[in-house]
Amino acid sequence: MKGDAFDPNCPTRLILDRIGDKWSVLVVLSLAGGPRRFTQLRDMIGGVTPKVLTQTLRTMERDGLLTRTVFAEVPPRVEYALTPLGRSLQKPIKAITDWAEENVGAVLSARETHAVSP
Repeated sequence: MKGDAFDPNCPTRLILDRIGDKWSVLVVLSLAGGPRRFTQLRDMIGGVTPKVLTQTLRTMERDGLLTRTVFAEVPPRVEYALTPLGRSLQKPIKAITDWAEENVGAVLSARETHAVSP
């Protein structure tokens, strides 16, 4: 099945919402090095509340982008890892992240110029 992102009823838009969400992007980047625990993800991402991170992880798991593995230990250990589908997002997300990091100065400068324009 192939979608049409310009069709307002196309499910492609749901996927674009997921991969366009900053927290999802940062989770994919954080899991690029392998499985991580919740606190590791929270610490790596920074600025995300536990509630929002939990919601993001649950949605990404539901969408097939990551797995949640619970280890029978005391206390229980939970790890999150990208699925093959989630790993397929690494390259495009990395490209967008690289672009953002390279161009942040120009964007901030444009915003500043725009703010002072009459």
